[in-house]
Amino acid sequence: MDSQYIKKAINHVSSDKIPYLLQITRNANAKYGDMLLKDYYNKDIMSAYEKNLISKCDAIYLSIGNHAIGVSAPWWTWYDAKNYCASLDAPEYLPKTKGTGSYSQYEEYAKFLKENFGCYVTVFIWGSHFEKAYFARGIENFLADMACSPQTAQQLLNYIIRKNMVMLENLLTNEYIDGVLLGSDWGSQKSLLMSPSSWKEMIKPGEQKEYDLIHSYELDVWVHSCGNVRQILPDLCEMGVDVLNPIQPECMDIFEIKKSFGEKLAFWGGISTQQTLPYGSAKQVSHEAERIILAMSENGGYIAAPSQEVQDDVPYENIKALIDVLKHYGT
Repeated sequence: MDSQYIKKAINHVSSDKIPYLLQITRNANAKYGDMLLKDYYNKDIMSAYEKNLISKCDAIYLSIGNHAIGVSAPWWTWYDAKNYCASLDAPEYLPKTKGTGSYSQYEEYAKFLKENFGCYVTVFIWGSHFEKAYFARGIENFLADMACSPQTAQQLLNYIIRKNMVMLENLLTNEYIDGVLLGSDWGSQKSLLMSPSSWKEMIKPGEQKEYDLIHSYELDVWVHSCGNVRQILPDLCEMGVDVLNPIQPECMDIFEIKKSFGEKLAFWGGISTQQTLPYGSAKQVSHEAERIILAMSENGGYIAAPSQEVQDDVPYENIKALIDVLKHYGT
């Protein structure tokens, strides 16, 4: 792999190769993993996998030619939030937390990937802020808190950001990583889960602190939010987000978004996982993948991929059709 193609996309530089980063769910990994390793066999990658130097999932991703790999890092979780979630009224206390993961394993794994495969290494931190809050309170409770008890909701959000900043500071010193993905699903299929003004007042300031810290280490900021987040894309551009994922075509006009924000944002995703991949023919998958790749990669700024992880309801021939198109434009 060559990480330069991901960097060119992020920097909006046209290239002879369009980078891609496809992911599959655990169930799809179990169902199709062995077939993918066989059909896209690579001796060096299989050797590393058989020696337990890389995970099976990463062996698959490297074998199909992904230009980037997402790695897990030490993070933190709630451990006494059961009662916190059960309470309908906004609690007057904050739940306890505990750390997870190993810094030495995280650093060694990133180093191995970078030195042996040359790929762009991204730290994936799912559920980093807003999601972390509703994991503790339950999504209905926390949205109600934001509307009815905003001071309590903000206290929880601030608490999460303080925890995040400490953990980020520790993991950003890894010289073998290139970027960090922070994930919080702010959107539904139709719109934001909250008003834009609530997002700007309660969510944006904490996110900005995280982005600024990541950029201070000269690393790229990747942001994941499912759903329709069109209303806050100007804010994300202003805040310095480098890569936005997953840009679901069922929720937003991805070509309008490319036209409106493509000079500032790079996009990762866009190929339908709700319709074409599970329900279309292999020919239809190839056609849609090619159409989206060509449109979204104009003047750089695109990392080709489905809009979500590929699930196990996708026929194997459709997965292969997608990978073959990705490889055609990316290798």
